[in-house]
Amino acid sequence: MKMGRLFKGVVAVGLMATLMVSALSAYAAGPRVRVVHASPDAPAVDVWVDGAKAFTNAPFKGITSYAGLTAGDHKVQVVPTGATEPAVISATLTLDNDKDYTVVAVGKLASIEPLVLVDNNSAPAAGKAHVRFVHASPDAPAVDVAVKGGPVIFSNVAFKGVGDYTPVDAGTYDLEVRLAGTDTVALSVPGVKLDDGTVYTVFAMGLASGEPSLVAVPSVDSTHKSATAPVTLPTTGGSQNMLLLVAAAGVALMMAGGVLRLAKQTNR
Repeated sequence: MKMGRLFKGVVAVGLMATLMVSALSAYAAGPRVRVVHASPDAPAVDVWVDGAKAFTNAPFKGITSYAGLTAGDHKVQVVPTGATEPAVISATLTLDNDKDYTVVAVGKLASIEPLVLVDNNSAPAAGKAHVRFVHASPDAPAVDVAVKGGPVIFSNVAFKGVGDYTPVDAGTYDLEVRLAGTDTVALSVPGVKLDDGTVYTVFAMGLASGEPSLVAVPSVDSTHKSATAPVTLPTTGGSQNMLLLVAAAGVALMMAGGVLRLAKQTNR
């Protein structure tokens, strides 16, 4: 009888822990957002989310870390660094759970706008990397991205266009950005190292005719090479991680305490 009570108590505590972990997992699966500054003539910017400053002093070509948010609508504003106005971008984003988003500020300052991308940071197959291409140069024509002397990876991508995630063998590549459908090289990108288990986005930024000049800006979006190498979260996402650690520790202590109490009762 006493052993039966002990077993039932252990099951009850375990069920409680499972329910709590499930709830925490649902919370942890909230959306994450990052911002990319790809407007060639815009100054460094601050990014505000729901009236609070989330990222500060992001320069041209700057790519922030991901910040954790809740699902639903969020107001994102981009303003010159240190100012509260004018908001050169003001947009309401509807975010879903368990998704990552990239908001790219594209176009020249006079016509700047947000390009909202849904990211896929899932793990590549063994020995592979995933690569995506985003055309963020406002005066560059449609382009192809190819391996030098090899195949075209992304074809006919126009301004604000996206070449979707493509699996490639891990290794180092010399890439070329060509005018679409031709062999004319607009930009050479030598020595691009793509690591096993890593997800990348390559952004074409700058101006084809003018300054700052056209450049390829790579981003490591996610790495799955080891369990200890996640995407780095900024301070805005840290409270969520701390909450999960504290809650997990609490669950463990509850389970241990419950089992000890039941064991003492059984031995009486």
